[in-house]
Amino acid sequence: MLQRWRDVARASGLASPDGSARPTIFAEMTVLAQRTGAANLGQGFPDSDGPAWIREIAAAAIRDGVNQYPPGRGAPELRRAVAAHQLRRYGIELDPEREVLVTAGATEAIAAAVLALAGPGDEVVTLEPFYDSHAAAIAMAGATHVTVPLVPGPDGFRLDTAALGTAVSERTRIILVNTPHNPTGTVLSRPELQLIADAARRADALVVTDEVYEHLTFDGVTHTPIAALPGMAERTLTISSAGKTFSLTGWKIGWVAGPAELIEAVTAIKQFLTYSGGAPFQPAIARALVDGDPDIAALRDSLSARRDLLVAGLRDAGFELVVPAGTYFVCADATPFLAEGDDGAAFARALPERAGVATVPVSAFCREGSATSQALAPWVRFTFVKDEQTLRTAVERLRELDPRRGAVQR
Repeated sequence: MLQRWRDVARASGLASPDGSARPTIFAEMTVLAQRTGAANLGQGFPDSDGPAWIREIAAAAIRDGVNQYPPGRGAPELRRAVAAHQLRRYGIELDPEREVLVTAGATEAIAAAVLALAGPGDEVVTLEPFYDSHAAAIAMAGATHVTVPLVPGPDGFRLDTAALGTAVSERTRIILVNTPHNPTGTVLSRPELQLIADAARRADALVVTDEVYEHLTFDGVTHTPIAALPGMAERTLTISSAGKTFSLTGWKIGWVAGPAELIEAVTAIKQFLTYSGGAPFQPAIARALVDGDPDIAALRDSLSARRDLLVAGLRDAGFELVVPAGTYFVCADATPFLAEGDDGAAFARALPERAGVATVPVSAFCREGSATSQALAPWVRFTFVKDEQTLRTAVERLRELDPRRGAVQR
């Protein structure tokens, strides 16, 4: 009998031909990088810790006995800090007692929101490519996953507006929006967000947003939460976390904010996932949201410089690419390096041995066999959230690739 876990594995690209589950592409590429000594530009995690003063607050909390279950909805000071952050940054007013829920990272928040609000017979619309946990959450809920392509062009990956109109219908329960977007680095423009908002209102759908890269935008591009658009606060759940903003991904402190009745629904599911966690980390993140703007600015500037270093190196090596407006990632077209019959996945699996660099194929973020997957089959994603020396090493190695030889050693 086909069990639900198989649906989840298939939806997130983790189903092997024999029906067993296989590791994520990120884990696979990291293992290859470790085995070959490759510069790992595949998995997007920082290789340095977040600000010492934030870590010291957590350490002091541990020493002071903040080691038991925190409140199920999160430490009051963190919920207040999230509400204050949303008001100060975006003009979004929230009641921290009823409209903010602390979660075990953004991943739990997304899963709990989708499980709470969608089920069999409902459709959940996402962008494509999409982060794999989005597809997994939809499959866990038993809902139907419908996608809208992001299409590469001179001004970046942009929303296919015609496809949006077709995808959103009376069956749509949730539109799950990720901006700034992983893997493409796109920051949706206000007109694009307005089109999504209009579609949600026409279908009477809810919007769930994944905004974990909200502060990591470049070249003067700003992130706009869809909840800040007129008439959208009452139908939007906004999700973010501290992991990317403060380079503390292992702490898994996230949150979801929105209308009290929707937060109540998400809480009902969340309490049977982790219930609560991260007790000593929550007061540290509360302080970081209040006092951490200089650290956020420093990280953004550093990432912008590292992005430019990687972009220049990839271009010198012969890649066509889209310059990202945000996040940790650059997507590049590996077509010049592909032997006949190869694609981005073959290129990614061969590259650690071939050139000493690890990457991941963009097709891993697409539905198997979809038009978007086929269109982006030659594309790969590199991360620049690594130290400068690792990036320089990777760039030097990539420059030695010979496009005429293809990607795979035969």
